[in-house]
This record gives sequence, structure tokens and C-alpha cells, in this order.
Amino acid sequence: MSGSFTQLGLTILAFSGLLILGSLIVLGLVLIGLYIIDRRQSTHTIRRNYPIIGRFRYWFEHLGEFFRQYFFAMDREELPFNRAERSWVYRAAKNLDNTIAFGSTRSLEPVGSLFFMNDAFPTLEDTADHPLPVTIGPDAKHPYQPKSFFNISGMSYGALSEPAVRALSFGAAKAGCWMNTGEGALSRFHLEGGCDLVFQIGTAKYGVRDKNGNLSDEKLREIAAHDSVRMFEIKLSQGAKPGKGGILPGEKVTEEIARARGIPEGEDSISPNRHLDIEQPDDLLDMIVRVRRVTGKPVGFKCVLGETGWLVALLRRIKERGLEYAPDFITLDSADGGTGAAPQPLMDYVGLPIKESLPWLVDTLKSEGMRERIKIVASGKLMVPSKVAWALATGADFIVSARGFMFALGCVQSLQCNKNTCPTGVTTHNPRLQRGLVPADKAERVAHYHAQMVHFLGILAHSCGVAGPRDLQRKHVRIVTQSGISMPLDTFYQRHIPLTMIEPSQSGIPGQP
Repeated sequence: MSGSFTQLGLTILAFSGLLILGSLIVLGLVLIGLYIIDRRQSTHTIRRNYPIIGRFRYWFEHLGEFFRQYFFAMDREELPFNRAERSWVYRAAKNLDNTIAFGSTRSLEPVGSLFFMNDAFPTLEDTADHPLPVTIGPDAKHPYQPKSFFNISGMSYGALSEPAVRALSFGAAKAGCWMNTGEGALSRFHLEGGCDLVFQIGTAKYGVRDKNGNLSDEKLREIAAHDSVRMFEIKLSQGAKPGKGGILPGEKVTEEIARARGIPEGEDSISPNRHLDIEQPDDLLDMIVRVRRVTGKPVGFKCVLGETGWLVALLRRIKERGLEYAPDFITLDSADGGTGAAPQPLMDYVGLPIKESLPWLVDTLKSEGMRERIKIVASGKLMVPSKVAWALATGADFIVSARGFMFALGCVQSLQCNKNTCPTGVTTHNPRLQRGLVPADKAERVAHYHAQMVHFLGILAHSCGVAGPRDLQRKHVRIVTQSGISMPLDTFYQRHIPLTMIEPSQSGIPGQP
């Protein structure tokens, strides 16, 4: 018997040896093949000079995006969001303790640093803050009074995955905030959670266009028939790519997405870089009135400010035509927006950052006598309490965040949003990768993040001696100047962003100077 076992063992060893030898031969043949391919190809210099080994360069380059945020970058130096900012959102979303020890890692010396001015007699933290509701679209048939000043910015179903949209919908309902659909139309997943929705009309008019791609009153009525759709937002431009339409690669255009948008499945979804039927301020005002008349709901527009003459011209045309032509709100995006796919030159260099455009817009609306009529929604990297508080103090009525809520969903800033390879399932339509994002769990994190944001904003406001975040004003914030000494925001903006800069060289109205 023992001889049989010995013979069997030798047979297994021999077979294993043959497998190993065969594997080595196959590996050797593969390496030889790669060597020959690399030496003969003429596209990649590194691979041609260093066959096989040169291929590791691209692998390391890819992995570097992941490793640098964990091993090499300091807490406050990484872009687009540093570790300190991401960590705050992660802890808030998980409802964990968000205190730190032994001092801040934030330098107080760089020009542009903000300080909130604490009051000698801060407001007691148990003081109830019940601000009067802010009404958007008071003249619309169905005005809207949002429950929250902090909401979810425009991210389309397509740019986001199905479980991500579902998690945001349920999370927004729990938090009591609105969710913007983005330009990809209204899907059943947006409606599933029962939250308030802002329907965005992009340049391709997905979801509200006829067979020829024109704006359809019938489709507008169908969308407005959903009680949860509370407002309509006409998108002129967004922070990631001012002057460029939405880009959704064909591999992400699934059957469901194609049906919602009204486009062919599997083909690139590329929106025009502007609305074909909006060529001047009057055209925009006409569309605002049309959508509000058809839907009965508040209507505004979203833009990134660059050249400002068109907006001044638009406000002056409203004065001439009547306040019924005024938008109910303006969503102001920052040049450093970034979700989705965008050409790098536009992402890096086009448009004004919100730190400059927001105070200009607030002061311009005041100077034209329309600040009370037109509400301001601020957007653009406003995902931690200090930045949201700055925007409220500067004059915004509402704040929206996209990437903040993406981090709440589990985004790890892998910079794969423009591909179908997001490792956390947030921006991919690969079922294997989507599996990791469980909507029920992430909805709770979305609600926690929102609650923690409101809570910490309250702490900041109480420290400044006011009852709540909406009571913050420019006088409560100071900014470090070139001299190294800070000055109040109200004084700083008067000196550096004067209203004289708004005078347009061209009014934006044909035939007028």
C-alpha cells in the first residue's frame, strides 16, 4: 500500500513539475513576444529603448494617482481636494467624531486665507435657529420654499451610476435637501427616493426635447407633472468646461440612459456648447418666461462667469421688459468645478473662480435693484463648513455641492470620472464595480454629511455671535492680503472687485452699444 502512495506522490510531483515547466515556457514565450513587439513598435520611445521594463512606467503612472494621496501628499497640499478636506467629509458621512488634536495643519499666512471673527459674547449653542423661509419664484404658480440652504448640485444619471443616483435620491429625502438632476434628464432613479428635484435643461434639452431636438412644451408639462420636481434650471455653462457641452462617452450610454435622454444607445452623448435657440440676453429671458408659463414652477439659469457684459445687459433688459422676465434664481458655478469629463484647457484656464464672481454677482444684483427678486445659488468646491460659510457671508442664498456628496458616497478621488472604471461604483456603469455601492447604506451617509454640515455651520455662526449660518455677513470674515495683514471682506471686495468693472464694452444686444 505504501508503495502505491509513493508512486502516486511521485506522479503528482512529476505532473506539478510539468505544469511549472509549461508555465515557465509560456511565460518565456510571452516575454519574448512582448520584447519583439516593444523593439519593433515606433510609437513609445521608452518601450522601444527598454522593452518590457518600459511598460511598468505606464502602470506606475496610473497607480501614482492613487498612491500620492496616501503616501506622498501633505494634508493640505493635494488638488483638487486635499486630504484634510476629504477626511472631514468622510468622517461627517460616517457620523464619526470630527474633532482634531494638537493644533491645525492649516497655515494662516498665505494670501487669500480666511478668518471668521469670533464674538466676545458668542451665541449660546442651545439657542434655536428658525430662520424665515426663503421663497424662490414668488410669482410662479407653484413657488418653492427649500427646507435647506445646502443641497446637491447637478450630476446627471449617466455621469453617475444607477446606485449612486438612487443613494443620493434617498439621502436627499432623509436630509430634506434638493437634488439637481444634471443635464441627463429625469430618470426613475431620481424619483425613487421621493426628494425635491431641480430639473436641469441642458443645451441638448435631454428629456424635454421633440424629435428635432427643440424644446417641447408637452415634455415640459410631463416633467412638471411630478410633484417632486420643484424648479427648472437652464444650464448655460458649468465649472468643469465653460463654453463646452456635456460629454458622456458611448460606453456609458446604456439602454436606460439612452431612453431617459432620447438618444441612441452606445453612442457618445455630446451636447452643443450652447443652446442653439439662445443667442442674446432677450432669447434667454424668453425661454425663462416660456418654461415658467408652461410648468408653473420657478425657473433660473446656471452659468460660470467670464466676460460679464452679457449679464449686465440681461439685467437692464429685465428692467425694460418687466420683472416677470427675471429669472427666479441664478446658479453661479466656479471655474474650478470638475465632475464629469472635460477638456483640460477648459478645466484649467477658463472662467472666473467663485471667490471673485460671487461677490461681483451679489453686488451687481444690488446695484441693479434685483437682489431680492433673484436668488443666488453658489456652487464650486464648497464642500466643507468654512467654504460654505464664506459663500453665505458673501451673499449667497443657497449652496450646492457635487463632489462633496460624491465623497459622501465613497468617492476616493481616483480621477476616473471620465472613464467607466471608477473603483467605488460612483461614476461607472460596470455592474461588477457598481456592486460595491449599496444605495441603502450610502443614503444614510449622504444624510449624515448634510446633517454634519448644518451642525458645524451652526457652530461657526454661533462663534461669530449670530443665531445661524444665514445671519453671517461679510463683516464676520477677514481675508489675508498681499501685505500679510487681513482686512474685512466688505472692505476687501470694495477695493478689489469694484462695480466699475462690470460696465460692458458690448451690451450683448444687437444694434446697441
